[in-house]
Amino acid sequence: MTTSHRVLPALALAAMLLTTAAPVSSAPAAHSAPAAPSAPSAPVRWLHDDYARAVAIARERKVPLFVDIWAPWCHTCRSMWAFVLNDPTLARHDREFVFLSVDSEKPKNAAFRAKYVTDALPSFYVIDPVAERITVRWVGGMTVNQLHALLDDAAHGGHAPRALLAVIARADSLYGVRDFSGAAAAFGEVLAAAPTDWKGWARIVESRMYALTSSGQYAAGVELAEATLPRLGRSPSALNVAASALGCARELPAGDSSRPARVAALEKATRELVADFTFATSDDDRSGAWIEILSTRQDAKDSLGARTAALDWVAFLEGAARAAKTPEQRAVFDAHRLTAYLELNEPSRAVDMLLQTQRDFPDDYNPYQRLATAYKAMGRWEDALAQSDLAMARNDAGPRKMLLFTTRADIFAGKKDRAMEKRALEEAIAFGESIPASQRPARTIDGLRKRLEKLNATP
Repeated sequence: MTTSHRVLPALALAAMLLTTAAPVSSAPAAHSAPAAPSAPSAPVRWLHDDYARAVAIARERKVPLFVDIWAPWCHTCRSMWAFVLNDPTLARHDREFVFLSVDSEKPKNAAFRAKYVTDALPSFYVIDPVAERITVRWVGGMTVNQLHALLDDAAHGGHAPRALLAVIARADSLYGVRDFSGAAAAFGEVLAAAPTDWKGWARIVESRMYALTSSGQYAAGVELAEATLPRLGRSPSALNVAASALGCARELPAGDSSRPARVAALEKATRELVADFTFATSDDDRSGAWIEILSTRQDAKDSLGARTAALDWVAFLEGAARAAKTPEQRAVFDAHRLTAYLELNEPSRAVDMLLQTQRDFPDDYNPYQRLATAYKAMGRWEDALAQSDLAMARNDAGPRKMLLFTTRADIFAGKKDRAMEKRALEEAIAFGESIPASQRPARTIDGLRKRLEKLNATP
């Protein structure tokens, strides 16, 4: 899957760092902000942010919808657009689905978000256009081959044995409505009855793993990995399952005598898979696995091991960025690179990277916000504030603007300007309350209120 549901405990900040910034400089060939691109030569015809039209077309053609729910700040979402969703081999699915992308940040998509509640990005749904219900769900990134398998599964039943079709449909339906406990149990039934040569088996394993972690069934997540990793072999699913299970193992109670051995075994498996380039998987998922390894070293209070893991993570990310064939592909790695540099306490290493992304995408608020974060970490308050201004000017709506306000409050706190810090917090809360209910980040707003109350109570 993706790092969208796996985050470093010590980098709880990481989710907040998926957007940052730098000064606009003239460039000969600037690109527009990479918002779900769909070039004329795209292998499938994508509709953007128009669910009603997509449903009407799907009903007329009598085919399901394939929906990508994404956000401009989401590194995995942008990885999918840069490396997978415009792959030429997808052309064979063009007549089997109506393809729709939904920017989860846009106010015009609030009704869609209310109808189909989404708790992780990216999320991919296959939707029955008549009943308007989710029939298949996938959370996180995919390789091109995994996407083919998912689409074949949705269009043709994935060649599943007839006896399994009903229970697979029930599991997918529960997963689609976010009944994670029910989905985990139903996916378990599928795995128990599935033949060993069924090609759809790995998708069910990954879906069950996400359902287990989302419902807090961490011991069961570990057990699932222990039971399936030998059969998954060297594959994208093996890497995702091992990394997810490593996160589950860290959640086992400290008094669980099996915890140390299970953490060690899963860390070993994750390290072996992340370093194995004999199988193709997304660099985004490899990066997510490095996050789990780093989290594990931090959880063990192994400062040297954590720094070594962070250095290895940085080396991997920088290599992936160098290998990128387009500016869109290179910019995919900005979010994790910044997070890794901050982890190493070397935020200055992000500056040139983010300046380049600004030159490539001058209208995208992300590199400005990210550079504001880097300058803030460097104590360069005025530079950070200037970048924050540029980011704010490029983002006029959507839940992510809450992060921009929060960054401004942090900058003013660093400058010891309490009045402006309070003003930024008040503006953040007011803006958050103006967001449509289905998109409103209630917990973020609550946290900002508590911060403002504490600031007001401090002499």
